[in-house]
Amino acid sequence: MPFIGELCGLLTAVCWSGSSLAFSAATLRVGPIRLNVTRLIFAAVLLFVAVVITGGDIHLSSSQFWNLVVSGLIGLVIGDTFLFKSYEIIGARMGMLIMSVAPAISAFLAYMLLGEILSWIAALGMVVTLLGIALVVLERRETTTETKSMHVQGIVFGFLAAAGQGAALVMAKMAFNEGPINGFVATLVRIVSSTIVIWPLAWLAGKFDNALAIYRKDRKALLLTLLGAFLGPFLGITLSLVSVANTTVGIAATLMATVPILMLPLVKYIQKDHISWRAVLGAAIAVAGVAILFAR
Repeated sequence: MPFIGELCGLLTAVCWSGSSLAFSAATLRVGPIRLNVTRLIFAAVLLFVAVVITGGDIHLSSSQFWNLVVSGLIGLVIGDTFLFKSYEIIGARMGMLIMSVAPAISAFLAYMLLGEILSWIAALGMVVTLLGIALVVLERRETTTETKSMHVQGIVFGFLAAAGQGAALVMAKMAFNEGPINGFVATLVRIVSSTIVIWPLAWLAGKFDNALAIYRKDRKALLLTLLGAFLGPFLGITLSLVSVANTTVGIAATLMATVPILMLPLVKYIQKDHISWRAVLGAAIAVAGVAILFAR
């Protein structure tokens, strides 16, 4: 199927747009660390069921397995932890803006480690898309109470999250370059390995205590976490791996970064937010950039 990688990249952004709204609401109820661990546990269960039902081929070479394990640890444990902390300190909009450098990091690492070279038209499409994303993210300023040192810390955490996402995509691409892998199986390896690491760490740090009691008491938080886990770690990450397997890492990462664009109608009709002409212009520019990527 032509453009399967690019289409899966856009579908990934659609899934992550929905999961972002669900997770942002759930975080206020249960906290970022408890949410991160719980969403991975839920996703692992969903992925195991999906692999059993679909009869996915679970045979991987040792290098494919370890590349996926490292990809999961870098992206889901390290990268997402820094991302959630960045959101907590400097807000989601500034955090997403910093995350916009992830495609550039992905493209650079893919060039250095995999020898992937972007054509000038693909590079132009990436630049135009990211410019539109930046306009949308900066459409309005969030009210935050962080000090100057906290602001710097939040920015650093954002860049570490972007680097983690970029490196994780390249490690996953290494696994797919070696041979075909079922998307659900690849995601299951990443999720389970990440859960095995982050669950004990969160428990020892006292960040996962009373999780069952909290979710029992707050059913809405449970539903939001389940919805976010389905759209994000389960379906979204699986689609992202299919995207990486079928196009260059830089292009896949750029299309996945269109989450702020796709969230515009969601925040307008669900959260009743006002959308300015600057945001509309940014969305139009981003769409033009995506069109260039598809027409290259």
